[in-house]
Amino acid sequence: MRFLLDAEQKEFGRTLDRMLTASGTPQAVRAWARGEYGPGLALWQRVADAGVFGLAAPEAYGGFGPLPAELAVAFVELGRHCVPGPLAETVAATVLLAHLGGTGPAREWVPRVCAGRARVTLTLPGGGPYALDAEAADAVFTVTGSGLLSLSPGHGPVRPSVDPARRPARPAGGGTLLASGPAVRAAAALAADWAAFATAAQALGAGLALLDRTVAYARRRTQFGAPIGSFQAVKHRLADAFTGLEFARPLVFGAAVALAAGSPTARAEVAAAKAASCDAAYTAARTALQVHGAIGYTAEYDLSLWIGKARALRSAWGGPAECRARALELFAQGSG
Repeated sequence: MRFLLDAEQKEFGRTLDRMLTASGTPQAVRAWARGEYGPGLALWQRVADAGVFGLAAPEAYGGFGPLPAELAVAFVELGRHCVPGPLAETVAATVLLAHLGGTGPAREWVPRVCAGRARVTLTLPGGGPYALDAEAADAVFTVTGSGLLSLSPGHGPVRPSVDPARRPARPAGGGTLLASGPAVRAAAALAADWAAFATAAQALGAGLALLDRTVAYARRRTQFGAPIGSFQAVKHRLADAFTGLEFARPLVFGAAVALAAGSPTARAEVAAAKAASCDAAYTAARTALQVHGAIGYTAEYDLSLWIGKARALRSAWGGPAECRARALELFAQGSG
């Protein structure tokens, strides 16, 4: 498969990059980690105004798609700039509700999400019991393994995370039952794939940001009268990080093509992209930490925001081992 972004997709990415660069995301991330959501929600609205949340929704619900390739472009930039909030979860909730057809919840929530007027999060079977950033959300959707979709009436206390700006909480039981049955289970499975796909693209962006920051630091930091980037050991670490990210990139966009085409291999390709991109981002985080030396361990240094993000995204919506096993199983089924 050969996939190249077209001119409009590239310009979309550059536009998001310029907008987010001017938005001062580190300050918003730190405020979000303290439970102060104002700056992050203002950033969220700018992202929505750029059309990002409409990329997973059909036009019938105020969206533009679904457009997986454009969504990948957007989420790479969101990861590159460490934007806080339940980003992949918003995509998953949009896909879940839209896939259930002309239900009341879809008509009520999806247009508002696309426009940035509502923030949502969710839990899905196999995704763990905690909803990301439930405290900042207007709605928390839960899907059980038996196929019950509910709107949670609240949530429990916020739990700690390796990324302080990711604030998971367990949804309260009960709530309003919205739908049930096999259609919910099918929609939930599709939503989980989109959540993993968005997380893969976000992790790729975080890894690219870590590598860029580390290369820049290695060029200006001197030791023994020479930039540390000229040392062979440092070059090898940076080259390994670069190679991992470059191998992950086509898997992410290949998964986008498969999702757009409704390919029977889409779920396997998403799993492979998730494993590769999250491992590559984690390698970039470890390299960044080591090359920066003692300053890399400092929470006050902005680099720590991306390191924590890369670590958390690695296990979100399926860890690398789980995703590899899923990809191998699904590809084997397809070839059989």
